[in-house]
Amino acid sequence: MVLVHGYRDDATVFRPMVGYLRRAGLRPYPITLRPSDGRAPLETLAQQLRCRLEQALGPEAPLDLVAFSMGGLVSRYYLQQLGGLHRVVHFVTLGTPHRGTWWAYGSRRPGVVQMRPGSAFLRALEQGRRSLEAVHFTNIWTPLDLMVVPARNASVPVGRDVSLLLPHHRALVTAPRALAWVCTALTRSGQHARP
Repeated sequence: MVLVHGYRDDATVFRPMVGYLRRAGLRPYPITLRPSDGRAPLETLAQQLRCRLEQALGPEAPLDLVAFSMGGLVSRYYLQQLGGLHRVVHFVTLGTPHRGTWWAYGSRRPGVVQMRPGSAFLRALEQGRRSLEAVHFTNIWTPLDLMVVPARNASVPVGRDVSLLLPHHRALVTAPRALAWVCTALTRSGQHARP
């Protein structure tokens, strides 16, 4: 399973999750996409994700995808626009601004502008939202999120939408309750991808 980080992060954000998933018998593979600070459009990061997956796993091997924050939007573009739906079994997003965040008005960098509510990028993802029904999709978010503002913009009406009362954004990749939900989501239907 591949773990995709968010804005201004890298693969190290997943350290607690990697340990948890390994203890559960799963094989997480966290990757770093660059630049993660909004200088690159999200489509560029999605292309990078596709290339990294093909290099590491080949072009067809099934996989599970877990994405945090902005990484969820990058991953959705990969799934919905770059053909990823044919190989992803489980897709889990954590604290992803599916409908944008007001924080994105604080920067003019292209990748950040795309996270503004109502952006052309988010509208295009929304138009193809139902395609996510082709995978086991679980979206996990917290109503106390101060990075996705308003927090309800992290909710998405497709798949399993899980609201957890966690104290902050990053708790979605560190709190035991969130990690347990990730594990549950990845074993939904009794199968998961094994690279």
